[in-house]
Amino acid sequence: MIPYGKQEITQADIDAVVSVLQSDFLTQGPQVPAFERTLTDFTGAKHALAVNSATSALHIACMALDLGVGDWLWTTPVTFVASANCGLYCGAQVDFVDIDPRTYNLCPEALATKLAEAEQAGRLPKILVAVHLCGQPCDMVAIHALCQRYGVKVIEDASHAIGGRYQGEPIGNGRYSDITIFSFHPVKIVTTAEGGAALTNDDTLASKMALYRSHGITRDEAQMTEPSHGPWYYQQIELGYNYRMTELQAALGVSQMSRLNDFISARHALAARYDALLADLPVITPYQHPDSYSGLHLYVIRLQLDAISLSHGEVFAQLRERGIGVNLHYIPVHTQPYYRAMGFNDGDFPQSEAYYAEAISLPMFHALTEAQQDTVVSTLRDVLGA
Repeated sequence: MIPYGKQEITQADIDAVVSVLQSDFLTQGPQVPAFERTLTDFTGAKHALAVNSATSALHIACMALDLGVGDWLWTTPVTFVASANCGLYCGAQVDFVDIDPRTYNLCPEALATKLAEAEQAGRLPKILVAVHLCGQPCDMVAIHALCQRYGVKVIEDASHAIGGRYQGEPIGNGRYSDITIFSFHPVKIVTTAEGGAALTNDDTLASKMALYRSHGITRDEAQMTEPSHGPWYYQQIELGYNYRMTELQAALGVSQMSRLNDFISARHALAARYDALLADLPVITPYQHPDSYSGLHLYVIRLQLDAISLSHGEVFAQLRERGIGVNLHYIPVHTQPYYRAMGFNDGDFPQSEAYYAEAISLPMFHALTEAQQDTVVSTLRDVLGA
């Protein structure tokens, strides 16, 4: 089976992790700050908070932005459920904005319409989570301008996008958002096994997120409500969580980050090759906006179903049966049973549902060989009868 995504672990990665196992610190040592510095150095952001998953990063980002009961969080339906669930964790309500049919990202025009309607109804969101699907950044200039106008905070869910660029600048620099989230799951561009990070240029937000990831506890006397009792002393000043990243994960991340540009270059070469190899097939290849340089975490095609004899499900199943580990990113969140119980229905976000009816994620990882890629394309060609 050729998987849709896969980590690449080198001897240097292994050595980095082993060195931690042989050290004095398995957690709360020097490697997490070192990994955080690689993220700020690469992106230009002022602060990076490494945590145990991107889901945790989304949660503490929402908490730092004071999301709570009575508030609304909006995001795109075409994302992993964590982009929406983070609002529910804070007691807020969740709604969605439909996608742009070319980029598959949250549509600024749909956002403008929905914000105007929400203002009239008195239910503007506190937070918008803009998801950079497949690694391609959203139209952040337009989204940021709209959110500034209506007083909405912006989280960039860049779980797919580390190493990418928007308008020539690194994704994660925070120019158009309050907080940016990265994921380091094994199928992502850089891995720490499990892991995530929240990046911001705001000192207050960074301080809050640092508290929330570690039980709400501080040893900083400037944050304490009374003078320290001694070098052992700490205070819990917020209700936080244990979302810390381990030293082993961080050491792996430091090693992986040294190859990030190579990872992205390899993905772009593979995407260009896919574009050429698929040009005569009844599929729509990914559109890349000229303002963006995608992280290319995923390579998603859309089937031109009116030009083939098989259904979407039949094409997917036959590719899997023949050893091509395709996937589908994602089932629109509003169609999940948990969200249907909140009142969402089929037809609520038609562009997202049309995308879901045609999309297939082909194998895309930087170690994918040309021979494997040829196998993917020839198998797809055979299944489609083209």
